[in-house]
Amino acid sequence: MSNPGNQSPAASQEPKVSQEPKQLLHLVFGGELTDLDSVTFRDLSKLDVVGIFPDYASAAMAWKAKAQQTVDSAQTRYFIVHLHRLLQP
Repeated sequence: MSNPGNQSPAASQEPKVSQEPKQLLHLVFGGELTDLDSVTFRDLSKLDVVGIFPDYASAAMAWKAKAQQTVDSAQTRYFIVHLHRLLQP
């Protein structure tokens, strides 16, 4: 019995390519600053790491929620770090 194109059954199977979207990880964290003119935290042991998020949109939602919770503390700031940019070779 012959195989069309003389290919073995294993050769005709193509490897599956993942269709998952590229991970664009973002870190959201914050804390109290020493002053508003710098990004120096008053106490590193009290940094609030909100989490790592799979995309900017979800990170921005988390950032906004935390920023709104601390609206009465002028010295407290939250930041979004684009981890995917730091991880690229």
